[in-house]
Amino acid sequence: MPRVRPISAGERAERARAGGGLPTLDFEQETPYDTYVGTGALLDLQRPISDAPGEMSFLVITQVMELYFKLIAYELGGAQESLRADRVPDATQALRRTALHLEGLNGSWRGLSWMTPSDFNRFRDLLGEASGLQSGMYRLVEFRLGLKSEALLRPFRRSPGGDALRRAFGEPSVWDDTVALLARHGHDLPDDVLGRDHGAEYEPHDAVERAWVAVYRDDSPGNQLRWLGDALTEVAERFGDWRYQHVAAVRRSMGAKPGSGGSNGLAWLERSMTRVVFPELWSARTHM
Repeated sequence: MPRVRPISAGERAERARAGGGLPTLDFEQETPYDTYVGTGALLDLQRPISDAPGEMSFLVITQVMELYFKLIAYELGGAQESLRADRVPDATQALRRTALHLEGLNGSWRGLSWMTPSDFNRFRDLLGEASGLQSGMYRLVEFRLGLKSEALLRPFRRSPGGDALRRAFGEPSVWDDTVALLARHGHDLPDDVLGRDHGAEYEPHDAVERAWVAVYRDDSPGNQLRWLGDALTEVAERFGDWRYQHVAAVRRSMGAKPGSGGSNGLAWLERSMTRVVFPELWSARTHM
């Protein structure tokens, strides 16, 4: 892939002086911007399969969401690396960025708020069995947040990236790494929590809840674990907003019809909302 040639601050200043402050407009090949962003490949991905005027909105916004999933999964992975290395401020910063990216992701739903059942039906049948439930990158986000169901790995057995997704399924989640960090910082947590099967559904534990109560009772400015807890809370809230808006968009555009991917659509999504992200971070508030 072509690379953009780096330039120094001095070169930029000289170019601005030589051009009288006007932008550079002549390039021997494609613009450096196109080279860096990959606009040629990116903008060639939108290929509607109907003449419905709203399908382009649906397609582009779905692709934008996939890019946000990738960004969020990347930030969560970085947060995990920092948690494992006891770099609590770095983990907190990565989680705060994650929360902001989730806000951007959630804003994407506004671009689909026009869609009524009549609008969606103009191209829905042409989608075949394609469904957002088959998004591997979204599943990676869920796995890193600690929401794991082995059945949801099955669609990816023959998909590119399926092996990486299966590895992520068996690895610790952000919450697992946070709980391990609490233990290293002196909180008394049992072996059945710290040594649990990371591929199994997480079960809340009273000891983890008590640890968070203790963290929040310390209101000193240097309490890094409290700031970490606040950043985790922001991520959980914004992710909850995503799930709610997904349900609202489905309710608006197709009601309770069966989903394209074989589920019962709205009812399946509503059940999925009952799975809580970072559970003891919420239950501990009752005892603070």
